[in-house]
Amino acid sequence: MPDFLIVSSTEDVASMNIRERLLTSSHYKFHQIDSMWHNNIIYEFSGFDEQEERNSQIEGNRIYLGLTDTSLIHLNDLKLAETEITFDHVIMASRHRSKTSRPALLVHTTGNWGREAEYGGNPRELSFASALLRKSGFLSLIFNSQKVNLEEFAIDVEVTHHGPSILKKPLIFIELGSSKEEWTNILAAEVVANSIIEAILRFLQYTENKDHKIGLGFGGTHYAQNFSRLERENKIAFSFICPKYFIKDLDNSIIDQMIGNTVEKIDYFVIDWKGTNSEEKQHLISILNEYDIPIRKTKDFK
Repeated sequence: MPDFLIVSSTEDVASMNIRERLLTSSHYKFHQIDSMWHNNIIYEFSGFDEQEERNSQIEGNRIYLGLTDTSLIHLNDLKLAETEITFDHVIMASRHRSKTSRPALLVHTTGNWGREAEYGGNPRELSFASALLRKSGFLSLIFNSQKVNLEEFAIDVEVTHHGPSILKKPLIFIELGSSKEEWTNILAAEVVANSIIEAILRFLQYTENKDHKIGLGFGGTHYAQNFSRLERENKIAFSFICPKYFIKDLDNSIIDQMIGNTVEKIDYFVIDWKGTNSEEKQHLISILNEYDIPIRKTKDFK
């Protein structure tokens, strides 16, 4: 039975807003436990209020809510030796910042494709990831945003980017963006908080059903529209998505990380055909042909 750690940071106003919504929810409860993590108290999920069916779905799985004073993108040490809790997956509750300040709710895995690591992690290093958990986060954001009036918020899958990259636990970021106005928005933070809990339930269901194909994505721009469309419309989930502007930097060492750091078995390499030019395709396919994994185009999926 997998256990989960939800992480918030005192360095991040949106993260703390989401944390507050988790702790004050009228739909479920957390209770304080004796263990510490990162020198802060830990809360454990107590269950849903008067929702026996949902409680049975999560029975046997522990969900912890932790707090760190470190920036989430620079969280390079889980300090497992200093805590009594154990967990298998990490969900970072974070802010998102963009130049346009567009209101958005987002999910992505982490790591750096290039030789620079300006925003945490190490160059040319990918974190561990679960495709099913990342998809669960995405669909949970859609589900919960539709229940309230958040029409001005885009729901996006981002390509894999920024740190941390060194942690040995599969992790995702679920984010509230993209300016202070949104970071302090209580309703939006509540949607993210509920989506984090919902994502865990969906992940457990997907894992039990074993009816999803697992893909590695290549091509397109930062907001991976074609891959998010595939996930909305098909039983496929992506762990890592490499945008077009890093494809020519790919080599076997990075592809090996994409495969080896995904906790599920990879079924397909999937290329956004229109989202890559001829030189990018040539470079990419010459590498991918070395692996015994089928290559598909996004347009192959209906």
